[in-house]
Amino acid sequence: MTTPALLPLSGRRIPTLSPGAASFPHHRATLRLSEKFILLLILSAFITLCFGAFFFLPDNSKHKRFDLGLEDVLIPHIEAPKGANGAARRRRPRGRPGGRGAGRSGRLRDKIRVDHERALQEAKEKLRKSRDELRAEIQTEKSKVVEDLKKKKEVPKPLPPVPMPKVVGVNDGDSVEPDVKEKRDKIREMMKHAWDSYRQYGWGHNELKPLAKKGHSTNIFGNSQMGATIVDALDSLYMMGLHDEFKDGQEWIEQNLDFSVNAEVSVFEVNIRFIGGLLATYYLSGQEVFKVKAVQLAEKLLPAFNTPTGIPWAMVNLKSGVGRNWGWASAGSSILAEFGTLHMEFVHLTYLTGNPAYYQKVMHIRKLLAKMDRPNGLYPNYLNPRTGRWGQHHTSVGGLGDSFYEYLLKAWLMSDKTDTEARKTYDDAIEAIERHLIRKSNGGLTFIGEWKNGHLERKMGHLTCFAGGMFALGADGSPDDKAGHYLQLGAEIAHTCHESYDRTVLKLGPEAFKFDSGLEAVAVRQNEKYYILRPEVIETYWYMWRFTHDPKYRQWGWEAAQAIDKYCRVSGGFSGVKDVYSSNPTYDDVQQSFFLAETLKYLYLLFSSDDLMPLESWVFNTEAHPLPVLHLANLTLPGSQAQR
Repeated sequence: MTTPALLPLSGRRIPTLSPGAASFPHHRATLRLSEKFILLLILSAFITLCFGAFFFLPDNSKHKRFDLGLEDVLIPHIEAPKGANGAARRRRPRGRPGGRGAGRSGRLRDKIRVDHERALQEAKEKLRKSRDELRAEIQTEKSKVVEDLKKKKEVPKPLPPVPMPKVVGVNDGDSVEPDVKEKRDKIREMMKHAWDSYRQYGWGHNELKPLAKKGHSTNIFGNSQMGATIVDALDSLYMMGLHDEFKDGQEWIEQNLDFSVNAEVSVFEVNIRFIGGLLATYYLSGQEVFKVKAVQLAEKLLPAFNTPTGIPWAMVNLKSGVGRNWGWASAGSSILAEFGTLHMEFVHLTYLTGNPAYYQKVMHIRKLLAKMDRPNGLYPNYLNPRTGRWGQHHTSVGGLGDSFYEYLLKAWLMSDKTDTEARKTYDDAIEAIERHLIRKSNGGLTFIGEWKNGHLERKMGHLTCFAGGMFALGADGSPDDKAGHYLQLGAEIAHTCHESYDRTVLKLGPEAFKFDSGLEAVAVRQNEKYYILRPEVIETYWYMWRFTHDPKYRQWGWEAAQAIDKYCRVSGGFSGVKDVYSSNPTYDDVQQSFFLAETLKYLYLLFSSDDLMPLESWVFNTEAHPLPVLHLANLTLPGSQAQR
């Protein structure tokens, strides 16, 4: 780069700029140095004059009011001079001639001078300190401010006392069969390895990177460290009798779980993992802290419902309450499985708090959906929260749709089978799904496809495999004496999903698998061959075991447990794998929180007796967090119709 030539201009040397470079304004360049200096002097003199006049000019009424106000603040305890007899002389009324304004002004000037000198002295002392001393001092001040803020926080309003639902089957489940007990103990050991690794390498973070041995998080939790794995795993630890680990988690929640963070989170994920996890742990342990934390978080989610239709946004900022939808969702739509998977937790929130808002929010969603036309009786996966219209006509019992149907059934079960509206909505939806989405492959495998714009895509996702358990769970109470039919349908889905595992090298199922071109229950695309420690297949095995006690479900579950332990276990925890068809797979280096909340819990339950978490008393949310059945025959939820 060439140096600009220096040319004289009015006695000064000004750099000439190359063409295209920014130039100084012309009027600035022509000002002489002496002219600038004179202007600066005039300005300084004017400011000094104004400042001096403020203190030295005769008092006017405004000045006196200001001066006397300062006196009250700065020198409130100056005594009035005493008379010859020792009694204090009466103070003259303020503002009258002959007052002591001049003396007050002098005292005020003296105080300002003293404060100024003190500040200068403190600044000099600071400058003499080393960098480490200054850092330590700053940290001390920060800690003091934080403590002061904590002290100033309002004490949360105590929650109203409500009758605790009957809690049964929390600490039972030991099997009398030695081989079953041995398998159950192995699952507990896997849970301990997953938890201990997280405790050592990712404590306080949302999830764990077991190979890198450090914390991990995704955008569903925003940019905050909310300890998702801790909250998600606590009820599993409690059921498995890992009491020391449970205590560590409880202490972290008591001391560190704070929802007043500037973080944009998924309403759906935070509801099922955090609120569901905290409520379940409260019911299992009876510890109030879990209920209080659940309610604190729930209040932060309510602004997500501030939409023209009452259909909530997918995401909400916990601090500002501002909501929005995922950019990839159809034309700014909300997602069926997200806004349709709130009912269980929100009903319990209303029950525990007496606040009808939670119940009313979810019932409003149900009523709105009931009024809408459904193409072929199917619920599309996308609904615009501004217009109340369906988005893209895509229907799935897997991702984007799955837990909406699950929560219709479970709303009925959780109400002690009194919410007949939920049951009727579920039955109608399943009838349409059977008619349009469920097919048999050429090889005799029953699968659930996806409906896209009038066309059935013959592909089934790992997420869809939960439906086998759902059909079995909903068999009792089916219309037209179809209980046997739906139990059989659940068994067929369980068989298909087991085949998707059995036809891989690792004996772990792919993310999605197809039923065409001669291939059945096999993934075709590379980006569908991964396994990320998902629970849905094992979940169906457990439900089918509970309703049939067919030993093949325990056998299939044990095969999956052995494969996970062999191919997903690493020294720092458990990791997903990128290709289940490869004998030498690479890891994705994520230990998902749902692995501890769901996968290991369902395996543990599979090798436990039916006395542990009996289905007559507990309903599991879609993250496998158990909530007790509410026997509301003689109780009406606040804000609900007296329909029970």
